[in-house]
Amino acid sequence: MKLKNEELVELLVKNNIADKNILVALQSIAEEKDTSLLNILYDKKIITKTDFTKLYAKQIGFEYVSLSELEIPKETLEILPERVARRYQAIVFGEKDDKIQVAMVDPENIEDVQFIQKKCSFGLEIFMTSENDIDGALELYKEGLSTEIDKAIKENPEEAILEQQDNIDDNTSADSVQAIISEAPITKAVNILIEYAIKSRASDIHIEPRDNLVQIRYRIDGILRDTMSLPKPLLSSIISKIKILANLRIDEHRIPQDGRIKFKYSNLPISIRVSTIPVIDGEKVVMRLLDESAKVSTLPELGYKGQSLETISQSLKKPHGMLLVTGPTGSGKSTTLYSVISDLNDVGINISTVEDPVEYRIKGVNQIQVNAKVGMTFASGLRALLRQDPDIIMVGEIRDTETAEIAVNSALTGHVVLSTLHTNDAAGCLPRLLDMEVEPFLISSTVNAVIGQRLVRKLCPFCQETFVPDEKFTEEMINNFCLKREYLIKNINTFNKDFISEKRGGSAFDEIELRNALFISNEERDKNVIEQRKTKVGMPKITLFRSKGCDKCNKSGFSGRIGIYEVLEVTENIGKLIIAHASSSEIKNEAVKNGMVTMQQDGLLKAFEGITTVEEVLRVTKE
Repeated sequence: MKLKNEELVELLVKNNIADKNILVALQSIAEEKDTSLLNILYDKKIITKTDFTKLYAKQIGFEYVSLSELEIPKETLEILPERVARRYQAIVFGEKDDKIQVAMVDPENIEDVQFIQKKCSFGLEIFMTSENDIDGALELYKEGLSTEIDKAIKENPEEAILEQQDNIDDNTSADSVQAIISEAPITKAVNILIEYAIKSRASDIHIEPRDNLVQIRYRIDGILRDTMSLPKPLLSSIISKIKILANLRIDEHRIPQDGRIKFKYSNLPISIRVSTIPVIDGEKVVMRLLDESAKVSTLPELGYKGQSLETISQSLKKPHGMLLVTGPTGSGKSTTLYSVISDLNDVGINISTVEDPVEYRIKGVNQIQVNAKVGMTFASGLRALLRQDPDIIMVGEIRDTETAEIAVNSALTGHVVLSTLHTNDAAGCLPRLLDMEVEPFLISSTVNAVIGQRLVRKLCPFCQETFVPDEKFTEEMINNFCLKREYLIKNINTFNKDFISEKRGGSAFDEIELRNALFISNEERDKNVIEQRKTKVGMPKITLFRSKGCDKCNKSGFSGRIGIYEVLEVTENIGKLIIAHASSSEIKNEAVKNGMVTMQQDGLLKAFEGITTVEEVLRVTKE
């Protein structure tokens, strides 16, 4: 798009998108950050990429087309070869009046249009579309993972040379050329495995040797899904190629190895964490995919709100102390800490981290990678950071007594310390520190708040629907969540209605009052069950949400994940319980009395909002 900043400002003002003074101020910010004004507008959510493309298309006299909403026949798509479509960011999507309809990101580029005209040998009708739509449409050229892998493996030497010609120059020896040719199909197969994983929103790729085949599984929305299988003879070549890319030893098969791969997909930088381990049938590889271009989410975007969000905010306003995040592996603990760091990040604050691994790079933050081989552990890194005049310290994980003691002493001497622990819930974190031989009076005086969290799958918004569960389901839900039956009977329909009217933005009820009205203890529940059997009170009619499954969510009914949380504030009473070596259940009961919304309760509220399902909440929280 050939648009100067002055023209962009004029276009946005003319269409009442933003005030001129605001745009001029944002232009100064863009210059300071050495980026374009358009990128700043996207970051500030003043306008979306799609809306801007529509606006600009109208400005230059082209009709906008949304390719994602169209069914493009394969024969129509292939009028333009895939390599040409990718090179010129153009898609043939239809035919009309002896002309083919072509969508382009940059329809003003006359040379590109002329080249496509020659390639197609038809009259053209040019439309404008967004980069995201083009990227999505380009995927239609592919014929499914198994087919693409088969084609890559069977690729002939001539095609391999064409694919690898950028790697061959005049000084390349004949042996090197032959090596490149023989390697090309496996390289392409590995690339396809990664590309399909990114396209499928997978967080991990599992390459697992079995007795007579290689099983490929993707973890999507927290669930492992069997994707395809490959012939066993290919295992060695694929593992070796991945090891080369990750700078690992290809001749070592007896011990675990860890490495990292940098990968680009649609010009987006993807960091891939590689872990190999020997198993009975060969070597297993797990690749964790991390989008380095992804913007760090805010706490509300992660699903924090109400009392939980307020407790975290108050904790971070204190000049020193610890904020701990707990949960099992893969529950989003690091993402929460990155969100907190991003919120606190300021030019006047020295923030330093010790991580294993460094998953996201945050501008202005000093991030240290743990390297046990050279003695850089969490404990040694944390000890070194204390000599670096830090204001805020993040320790990726408290794993041992030494790290715990240094972290607590750091919080005691005027630093804000952020870290994670592996415990089942927030209350369990405090006894866990006692197990690490940290003095109880130090825990009560340094820990400000503890976050417990899990991840649940979000309902697909495209195929979501409401339903009224039967009496058996409602009975099980009341018992599992310790729900007050009488409150449900009187108020649940109003509750649902208010949630729906808020468009998932939050409850119309006060969160603490709602929890007190809706939830009861296990003891109270048992009494209520007995009373209900005596009085035979009927089941309330509750409106819940589910998804049928559609093409957008790959028939799963879910798309993406969100956190469910409990945030325990260490009050004076809880501090006394810690000093008295109270159990985690005693600490949790006291926290609930103080207004803490438990993970399960937070999950149920999100289920009532239509964000997730009751079954999902029970799946990740039921003990």
